[in-house]
Amino acid sequence: MLYLKGYFQVLKYKNMSKVILITGASSGMGKTTAIDLIKQGHVVYGASRDVENMKELQELGAYILNMDVTKDEEIRSGVERIINEQGKIDVLWNNAGYGLYGSVEETSIDDARNQFEVNLFGLARLTQLVIPYMRKQKSGIIINTSSMGGKVYTPFGAWYHATKHALEGWSDCLRFELAPFGIKVVILEPGAIKTNWGNIMRRLLQERSSNGPYKEMVEATIKAGDDAYKKDNASDPSVISQTIQKIIVSDKPKTRYAVGKMAKPMIFIRKYFGDRVFDRVIKFYIRK
Repeated sequence: MLYLKGYFQVLKYKNMSKVILITGASSGMGKTTAIDLIKQGHVVYGASRDVENMKELQELGAYILNMDVTKDEEIRSGVERIINEQGKIDVLWNNAGYGLYGSVEETSIDDARNQFEVNLFGLARLTQLVIPYMRKQKSGIIINTSSMGGKVYTPFGAWYHATKHALEGWSDCLRFELAPFGIKVVILEPGAIKTNWGNIMRRLLQERSSNGPYKEMVEATIKAGDDAYKKDNASDPSVISQTIQKIIVSDKPKTRYAVGKMAKPMIFIRKYFGDRVFDRVIKFYIRK
């Protein structure tokens, strides 16, 4: 009897195990979540341009994909490899992205295009390639990392926010299209999380706008950003990992998850108090 009990436990465990593709898996939210999912027994494929920083994942049992989401051949090759090795993809977490900050006046259109290529078009292309396999298996979960910035706005983040606002609408349309095939589409809206995102935002903003006509507001914005992403102020990436775990085991996941420091209150203020009140909140945070 003990043998049979153990046998059925193994069967149950295998049925719970999912094949998961995570982009942006080399650091931050993606890496933390990948580690947790591997430990739970899921088959995890971590994708990133930074293969060196995924060695820890590989040692834990992850499959590593060298993938730049703006390069079609790398996206196509990655999806084909997963299908050849596993025969399916249960979960696609589109997590790769970055925040392009700088004044609209001083940010080149080429840089703006690249922001859309990474945050929206690369994500969309990968999703296009995965959908046929999910349709065939009549199941799947697509999780798109937006941001609280997909619902609100901050100074000098025009191009970043544009990509996230676009991703929100794109994901809503996709959810309707794929629902008849048993495929769920979920939007993740992180707030301030302890990752390198804040440092990258700071550097890009300084490069573009720290010495021009917006200098004073840039300095105040950088100070506000530094305060928001201080260790004690931002949320640990584990809150994202816990949310992803909840989504992938849920029969009926929510369409949106606002998670992490300031995400829910900022979205609430914008939604229920309007632009003028939200403008005053932003001005309060970037006061000199």
